[in-house]
Amino acid sequence: MGMVGCFAAVDIETMQRLVEDPEQVEEYLYPDDGEGEPPHYADVDKAWHGIHYLLTGKADDAPDPLGSAILGGDELGEDVGYGPARLLNADQVRSIASALPDEETFKSRFAPREMTKAEVYPVVIWERDGDEALEYLVENYKSLVEFYQGAAARGQGAILWLA
Repeated sequence: MGMVGCFAAVDIETMQRLVEDPEQVEEYLYPDDGEGEPPHYADVDKAWHGIHYLLTGKADDAPDPLGSAILGGDELGEDVGYGPARLLNADQVRSIASALPDEETFKSRFAPREMTKAEVYPVVIWERDGDEALEYLVENYKSLVEFYQGAAARGQGAILWLA
């Protein structure tokens, strides 16, 4: 199955409730005993690390705001898949939404050999699949842009996690 990058936009009241009682985080993220999705949910499948790399040029920590689009935020609660969820406030979400590059700029940063060397997950696809891997990244990047623009327009924060 692999690691999937997941996102849920949250209003200020929900954010405060989850910060005050982090034991509710997992139930919020996986409602209906894991059968449902939280409100304003998006995922970028296994493209999360490739998107992070194309946004930042790095496989790990990178400067804000783009460094926080996938891997940022303050840890919230216990392990919910591959580590704890992370929380971005509404100001951070707005900052990320306004900094996301257009599709052409995003695509121009695709560097399969460098991504393989940097061990960007899932490592095997960048050089092997080339243009198909780029299409996969772009398709998921569009979902990410839509997520951040929607959350910013609603004045919401976001919870990010790897499932």
